[in-house]
Amino acid sequence: MGGVTLESLQHVAIAVAEERSLDAILHTLVQGLLNPGASGGAGAGGGSEGFALIRVWLMGPGDICEVCPMREECADRSRCLHLVASAGRSLKGKEDWSRLTGDFRRIPLNARKVGHIGATGASVLIPDLESEQRWKPRADWVARESIRSFAGHPLVFRGEILGVLGVFSRTVLDNTMFDWLKIFANQAAVSLANARAFAEIERLREQLELENSYLREEVKSALSPSDMVGKSPALQRVLQQIELVAPTDASVLVLGESGTGKELIARRLHERSLRRHRPLIKVNCASIPRELFESEFFGHVKGAFTGAVRDRAGRFQAADGGTLFLDEIGENPFELQGKLLRAIQEGQFERVGEDKARRVDVRIIAATNRDLEHEIAHDRFRRDLYYRLSVFPIQLPPLRERIEDIPELAAHFIKMASARIKVPAAVLSAQHLDSLKQYAWPGNIRELQNVIERAVILARGGPLPLDLSGPLSASTIGRQRVKAHLPEPEEGVVTDSELRQRERRNLLAALTRTRWKIYGPDGAAALLGLKPTTLASRMKALGIERPGAEP
Repeated sequence: MGGVTLESLQHVAIAVAEERSLDAILHTLVQGLLNPGASGGAGAGGGSEGFALIRVWLMGPGDICEVCPMREECADRSRCLHLVASAGRSLKGKEDWSRLTGDFRRIPLNARKVGHIGATGASVLIPDLESEQRWKPRADWVARESIRSFAGHPLVFRGEILGVLGVFSRTVLDNTMFDWLKIFANQAAVSLANARAFAEIERLREQLELENSYLREEVKSALSPSDMVGKSPALQRVLQQIELVAPTDASVLVLGESGTGKELIARRLHERSLRRHRPLIKVNCASIPRELFESEFFGHVKGAFTGAVRDRAGRFQAADGGTLFLDEIGENPFELQGKLLRAIQEGQFERVGEDKARRVDVRIIAATNRDLEHEIAHDRFRRDLYYRLSVFPIQLPPLRERIEDIPELAAHFIKMASARIKVPAAVLSAQHLDSLKQYAWPGNIRELQNVIERAVILARGGPLPLDLSGPLSASTIGRQRVKAHLPEPEEGVVTDSELRQRERRNLLAALTRTRWKIYGPDGAAALLGLKPTTLASRMKALGIERPGAEP
């Protein structure tokens, strides 16, 4: 018939089989049937002879049911046929027959001839469309474009109907050509199934590479997911909350001061969840530059920006099926929080430089030491993002509220540090423990760990050199060890103005270190050795106001 021969179909089938990606296969398929001569066959298709329009529909979920022109003919809206490839030539030369929009971009199963093929797997041949009564297409289109015949075959692989190949012809399709097209459709179905398998293999390979890359950082952690040391009532309450929420997929917001062990809580939640066999991916939001936010979270494609030399998947894709831990969530810039909210809320995102939406199944655990309600009130954090994250909030107690856990924690850190540097474990005396319990620990568990580890390193297996006469902060210990080597400062006289400037700088330094908290054992007043009321009076006298305070 016309320019389409068995030989030309064979050449098109070979060209289709050589492709690996789904898009390339579909393009080669429809263009090859439209222009069989370009694939090495005799003659050329199209024009006033040969195939006029070739289309491929693949099985997909019901996604546009509310606006679909054929929704009234759809009995089962869970799935339908999606138009994924189209090629043809209009005699008028004005219509674009390669577009994937229009009334037939979705065809319900069992609706019309294409839907019948997709639902039953039965091929359909209509040699003369003008005399057809059951499945006759639009009469004006048939007459205007001189369409004579239609042939449709299911694309079947191992008993599964993948889609439908439909061909409209300006010449009469006989049974011989119909049978050739069936053989071609069967071969095309194999190529489509292979493309789907190749895509899944590539996805799994990329996922494995992502997990290996991100999880290399995780194995460096000194504490295992089960290292929740302590038996205090405050800690036990937290552990009970973890046992309640861990088996669910609810988002968890872990709140607490810096150094209280928020990452350990995230690890414990993940290890006790149904996702424990998938990765826990950690993102420190404070460490991500603003300009790399989207690339870090969502990934990018090659050439999306300067330096993007290859495709890169983001943290959301790496955590697919597992848990994404957003540490320091309060540090995310306000203008970027909307993009994060959309990805969390809809479970989909686009890589930078790519217009294809990707879907992921991720459980979110977020953590912060900030007062997010205060941040919301000052327009620094989105209220809708806060509600999305805080489905189940967990408040971690500071170490000063877990005093009874200090002996067990200290012994644990001594054992860990001694094993790491390969020295005998030292023993804490009762006097040491009393002093440890009396300190306020503004840096919480992290500060205790650092102090103990530093003392173990300095002791080298001997008595722990803890100076118990003052606070055990890192700066204090450092000063105590170098104090004997520093020359005494020369005494001099300063003016009252210089003295006030020094006092102002000192107060500002203390307020900045404590995040402008005045009251409490970890406030600026305690750090300066002043009463809170005295500090407030001095701030007023020196004209010191908290940045962003209301006038």
